[in-house]
Amino acid sequence: MEGLLIHAVLRELEKELPALNLGLAFPDEGTAAILLKGRSGRIFNLVLHYRPPSPSLVLEEATLLGEPKTPFQRQLSARVKGPLVEARQLKLDRVVFFRFAGEKGFVDTPPSVLVLEATGRNANLLLLDEAGTILGVDRVITKEVNRYRELRPGLPYTPPPPYEKLDPRTLKEEDLRPLLGKPLKEIVRLVDGVGLELMRELARRAGLTPETPLDEEGLKRVYGALKSLVEDPSLRTALSEELRKRWAEEEKEALRRPLLEALEREKRTLLARLSDYHKALERLEEAGRLRAMADLLLARLKEVPKGAERVRLTGFDGKPMEIPLDPALSPQENAKKLYERARRLEELSERALELIPKTEAKIAALEKEEERLKEADLEELLALTRRPKEEREARLGLRYTSPSGFSVLVGRNAKENDLLTRLAHSEDLWFHAQGVPGSHVILKAEGKNPPLEDLLFAARLAAYHSKARGEAQVPVDYTRKKHVWRPRKAAPGQVLYTGAKTLFVEGTLPKAEGEE
Repeated sequence: MEGLLIHAVLRELEKELPALNLGLAFPDEGTAAILLKGRSGRIFNLVLHYRPPSPSLVLEEATLLGEPKTPFQRQLSARVKGPLVEARQLKLDRVVFFRFAGEKGFVDTPPSVLVLEATGRNANLLLLDEAGTILGVDRVITKEVNRYRELRPGLPYTPPPPYEKLDPRTLKEEDLRPLLGKPLKEIVRLVDGVGLELMRELARRAGLTPETPLDEEGLKRVYGALKSLVEDPSLRTALSEELRKRWAEEEKEALRRPLLEALEREKRTLLARLSDYHKALERLEEAGRLRAMADLLLARLKEVPKGAERVRLTGFDGKPMEIPLDPALSPQENAKKLYERARRLEELSERALELIPKTEAKIAALEKEEERLKEADLEELLALTRRPKEEREARLGLRYTSPSGFSVLVGRNAKENDLLTRLAHSEDLWFHAQGVPGSHVILKAEGKNPPLEDLLFAARLAAYHSKARGEAQVPVDYTRKKHVWRPRKAAPGQVLYTGAKTLFVEGTLPKAEGEE
């Protein structure tokens, strides 16, 4: 529920204050209805829907019934007594304070304050004493969940973080000038109490669309519509036929753009990977040269001077061959090192041969999907945008399967790193190459202790998807996700962590059971 809508409800309620409290009812576990008799003699219910995802505050004339269903509701029934003397909104935020005077009796009931936080998925209802100490709360919030504030009995109440926006009740037309040249929808960032729903109503009243870049004339129309919205924020304005068509076209474009951008990012990742695979194939010839050098070294051991940095030997075809050496190693050890390098190059080439056609097929499928999106109608675009959360998350990051069958997710950019880490289970394992920029890697352990081969698999993915790619010894830190956090004001993907252990692995792509 948006701030201006709450303001309108409170404006109507204030006409009846102080209001006699006739008792509480609880229609369900997330709703409290306070039956009030206003100073005009009107009897009505103040109904608080206080659980996610759609909290609200309404005044209803209908009779609502229901006994307390939770311990918190029983506490409300016992402690919220006496007339309602004040209803106050925090700025135009979705936080409202209801102060009850308490009542005298055989056992006096002291004054109390109900706090409704109608903040979407973070909605809550709290009971405070006059000093602001929390007596009860529907949903306890701990430091592990919210580092800014805790909400639990015995602590002083802390409201949500402060913010700076323009108050639509007092702003002047020139205060809206930062919106010049920007789409009307940007008003939700500038003006308090206006969310997406009221922004769309504002656009209707101004005869514009949410995507319309504002000029001087548009700014005047928005200012006038905003003032009317303050007086009456009800959602009822109809669209003209012309405006309806413009809305539909702009809405299609607004829905299509992020979908196409996501496909383009995925395509760029696949093209970069395809380029790496082709480079690996090109190095197959180098693997043959390395093997030839190693064979020649073992055949001419007596001709290799001790501590030499390179040696020139006659090859099996009678032509001279120059071989670089590590002076700290013996000829046999140098040959072994050359064989290992050749083997790695051959493995990468074999892997590339297997993955090139799969990657090309994925790129072709993405290009086909791009063409389909460009022709999609509004209904189809809405359906794609409203896919179930699980399906949307399935496209997040690169996905691999570890040797033991655990899912492993790899972020492809800072935003995906941030989302993968925030969405991970607290007991999943988080990996990152030590001291260099790179991907966040999540091993979906969910509290289990994967074997070492799975840890090494995830660590190699973190090394490969970092600036240390290709190095022989890359330190990779790993810890439980619950020990990883993003500091305040840090950019997406920037984190701090504790309790980490370190694995040393090659910065090469491990052979995966599955990759998406």
